[in-house]
Amino acid sequence: METGGAGGAGSDPYLDVPPEIFIGRLESYERVLLDLKDQLYEGSWERILDDLRARMENKPYIFKLSQTIARDLAAIERMKSYEMRQNVNLSKLLHERK
Repeated sequence: METGGAGGAGSDPYLDVPPEIFIGRLESYERVLLDLKDQLYEGSWERILDDLRARMENKPYIFKLSQTIARDLAAIERMKSYEMRQNVNLSKLLHERK
């Protein structure tokens, strides 16, 4: 079991892993969300989250990401948290691996 780098009560076994492990665990739909963030939302997690929430509330939205908006919201929040916690850009790291 991984203990993570932060330790203590603030540690999170899903977020306290090296970037290569986090990226390796991404599902295909999460990789698509990373690409969409860069291509349609100018690299902004907040813009993609706002768009998904607008979609859920039947407000105007930019792009219909999927029928599983709740799943996408959770994935985006997790990836956004990871980027903030580890001070990395997952999109850049993902494309460096290709």
